Amino acid sequence: MKRSLLLLLLLFIVAASKPRKIIWVAIGDSITYLNDHQNETGNRVTKGYLTLISEKFPQITYINQGHNGWTSVNIADKIESLGLVQADVYTVFLGTNDWWQGKPLGTLTDYKEANGNGTVYGAFRVITDKLSQLNKKAKIILITPMQRGDFVYINSYKNNAFGSYKSKKEQTLEQFANAILEIGREGRMPVVDLYHDSGINLDNMVRFKRLKDPQTGLYKDFVYPSYVDVPFNPESDEYPYPVEASDMTYDGLHPSDKGYEVIAQMLMKKWKGLK
Repeated sequence: MKRSLLLLLLLFIVAASKPRKIIWVAIGDSITYLNDHQNETGNRVTKGYLTLISEKFPQITYINQGHNGWTSVNIADKIESLGLVQADVYTVFLGTNDWWQGKPLGTLTDYKEANGNGTVYGAFRVITDKLSQLNKKAKIILITPMQRGDFVYINSYKNNAFGSYKSKKEQTLEQFANAILEIGREGRMPVVDLYHDSGINLDNMVRFKRLKDPQTGLYKDFVYPSYVDVPFNPESDEYPYPVEASDMTYDGLHPSDKGYEVIAQMLMKKWKGLK
């Protein structure tokens, strides 16, 4: 009898010591999507932030809800058709495409009063309400957009965009990051502030941008901010970011392995109870 009780106790202790399984749904744009589509990075990315975290913590099973080019407004508009499932943790990593596409930011009132997905503030309320509906006990972690340099898509040079060093439609990317911080405070959700705290900035997005020198017509490696006013012709110029130009990103926008490591480390610090 004593032996049986001892065995049951040992089994209970072993079972209790095993990490609890965690389902993680990561909602985002291409920065999240590319975690599982390295071929679309020219195979310059080895592991994204989802893989890095799930490898470190095997109790985590992630579901990648990253959507190329999508905004928070897109996500909110399609929220009922995305196939979102009940999870223990949801991360929401959006905002950079909202800025580039000129989506109206709105005000905190749009979030507080649930004014719909016509603004970024309102869209975040739609998204977070849905996640709470799926699991009212779930942890929801918001992630601000990173700063960004000049982007040129490695698979289509015509897909390019200037960096966050200037505004787009009279809105700065920092305003979108600050909005997510404000939403986090209002909704009592932790926020990973990549924009201000990651150390990923315009100086280290890339080591250089290889462009034709307007004075000589020869290719030259320009570092930020000297590349800002140098033209790039997607029809005839070489790709401006050879492998050796990679730093925190490999294309001016999307993280390299080095950048993803920073994101993973910052997210793990905000993910209380992970260990």
